[in-house]
Amino acid sequence: MSFADSAKIYIRSGKGGNGHVSFRREKYVPNGGPDGGDGGRGGDVIFITDQGMNTLSDYRHKRKFTAQDGEEGGKRNCHGKDGEDLILKVPVGTIIKEASSGQVITDMSGENNRFVILKGGRGGQGNQHYATATMQAPKYAQPGQPARELEIFLELKVIADVGLVGFPNVGKSTLLSRVTNARPKIADYHFTTLQPNLGVVDLEDGKGFVIADIPGLIEGASDGVGLGHDFLRHIERTRVMIHLVDAASVEGRDPINDIYAINKELAAYHADLAHRPQVIAANKIDVMTPQEADTVISLLKEEFEPKGVSVFPISAVSGSGLKELLYFVRGMLDQAGDEPVIFSQEYFPEESIPVLEGGFTVSRDDDGAFLVEGPLIEKMLGYTNLDSEKGFAFFQRFLKDQGILEALEEAGIREGDTVRLCDLQFDYYV
Repeated sequence: MSFADSAKIYIRSGKGGNGHVSFRREKYVPNGGPDGGDGGRGGDVIFITDQGMNTLSDYRHKRKFTAQDGEEGGKRNCHGKDGEDLILKVPVGTIIKEASSGQVITDMSGENNRFVILKGGRGGQGNQHYATATMQAPKYAQPGQPARELEIFLELKVIADVGLVGFPNVGKSTLLSRVTNARPKIADYHFTTLQPNLGVVDLEDGKGFVIADIPGLIEGASDGVGLGHDFLRHIERTRVMIHLVDAASVEGRDPINDIYAINKELAAYHADLAHRPQVIAANKIDVMTPQEADTVISLLKEEFEPKGVSVFPISAVSGSGLKELLYFVRGMLDQAGDEPVIFSQEYFPEESIPVLEGGFTVSRDDDGAFLVEGPLIEKMLGYTNLDSEKGFAFFQRFLKDQGILEALEEAGIREGDTVRLCDLQFDYYV
């Protein structure tokens, strides 16, 4: 069993519906004007947060998600039906990344509970829009904008003020169950906890905080040993860490060595974690004699308090020392500030994703001109300045490289013929 806190999926927005070509056919009106309707808009892909979700298990088995395409326009100016948006629900704290680069697209945290990640294509205009004084029966309708696609990586990073870290079996779940309303599974074997448990610490002054039991770490976790990466990602949002150690050395480990080993893993995973405020909770003093406890606590304080890390002797079982620890942690949070850790956007789909079905079409107009249409053309004309020498040179290369000149030649174009690209018109010469 593993915690479903990451998934890679493919998403695609809806294609815009094509505009329609038709003409009025009414009694006593033999040559009715154009009445082709516009195509419908393609559906967007939208992510929203669901407070009731705590894993990404919905995305473990289904990996492909597609919004609905817009319908083609119809006769009599009928507008094609818009495609339905695709709504995908994720737990609060989910980060959405572009899969190949790992760059953050959005962090579904804080006030960000709805995010449109892919826009659907616009519907194409029907031929009614292309009638002019000299072209009263246009046989062209605009194609709908193509869909957009993206492979993304979903990663859940738990939202908590305080992270509880330490080796397996040092008593983290017991501590969490003692100080919060959480009810984690507790047993005496390694990796009892396979997913982070969250609980709310309620203090008498009303200034509580959220604490997460991060599953037991082991040496090599930052390299992915054991379940390292699956667990370490949940520490990234925490503002303060409680480092729990087994002061009684029940399993024969040295608590000082344990602290250095875990801190080394945290720093190796993310350099910023090495500087995150930390407090040491020396657990299991209830199974030691007072003299043994004093000796261990003194050694811990001598080692770490000069480094600015406080040490608190506690017993998660009896509750001894917990009140002092929790109020100290509250003070650390006050000093750290209330701003949650939210990851900023690095990847912008609208700027980065190429359209799917680029393409263009070549046809003849009623007056014999050659029409070159399609989203590829519209996009190119949108960012090319034809008034500049460089822009015009780019335009010429574009016509050649995209196969547009070849397509015109196949359609029978000759020198001196007129070519229209959207609103641009020129005469063809070799």
